[in-house]
Formats: sequence, C-alpha cells, structure tokens
Amino acid sequence: MYEPIHTPSSRRPAHTAMAGTPSDFPHRSREEELDIQLAGHLAALLAVTDELRAAAPSADLDTAAARLAQQVTRLRGGRAQVRSHLASAAVTPRLAALHDRAHAVAGRALLVAASRADTAVAILAAQRMDAHAAGLAEQQELSTAG
Repeated sequence: MYEPIHTPSSRRPAHTAMAGTPSDFPHRSREEELDIQLAGHLAALLAVTDELRAAAPSADLDTAAARLAQQVTRLRGGRAQVRSHLASAAVTPRLAALHDRAHAVAGRALLVAASRADTAVAILAAQRMDAHAAGLAEQQELSTAG
C-alpha cells in the first residue's frame, strides 16, 4: 500500500515565527506612515505645480513650488524631491485640468496634514487649494468667454 513521505520539513507548521522574534518585514509607526503618505501627496502636488509653471509661469507658482519642495524634503528626512524641469508645451495647455488635479491633490494633502497635526503643511495645502480653485474658475471664465 501507499505510505506518504514524511520529512522534517513536511511536518513543520507553516508559521514558525515565535513570539518575540523579529519578523521579515519592517514595522512603522502611524506617524511614520502618515509622513510617507503626506510626502507623497506633496510630491504629486509639486509635480502638478511644475507642470503649471511650465505652461503658465508665475511668481505665485514659483513660490508655491519652493515651499512644497521644502516640505517634501523635511518629511523625507532631508532627501530632496527629484524634479522635472519641463519646457513650456507647444500645444495649448490644459490649464483647467491641471488646476483641477492640483486642487484634488492639495485636498488629500490637507486631510493627511490635519490628521497628523502638521499645521504648516495644512496651511500650505489650504492655500494651494484656494489658488487652484481660483485658477480653475479663471480658466472656466476664459473658456466660456471665448
């Protein structure tokens, strides 16, 4: 008759980690996770801001980009954000879509900043939301007037 093969490895339970032994994956605190998430949102907002700066340069966008880069660097422990230097597009830019996307990303950053009680970033995100809402309204006026 058939007898199953029993080796020491086949008798071992699937989960052999014992209490008190380090696991194979790193654990982060809630604050560390929020920092990572917030840095990601701010980096995304910085990327959209850089796109807007390439399409329609302004001193306000330059200042916002510098402040966003500073906060991303702070949240990433001194590692600066890699940035793309876009040339202005030859095609008519979709400024309304960019302002809409930036507004949404700034809103996400505001939520995370509020949950981790980062007042400086919350203020910056709220200011960017206001600026992009105004930019979107301006673009919508231009599209209906023209």
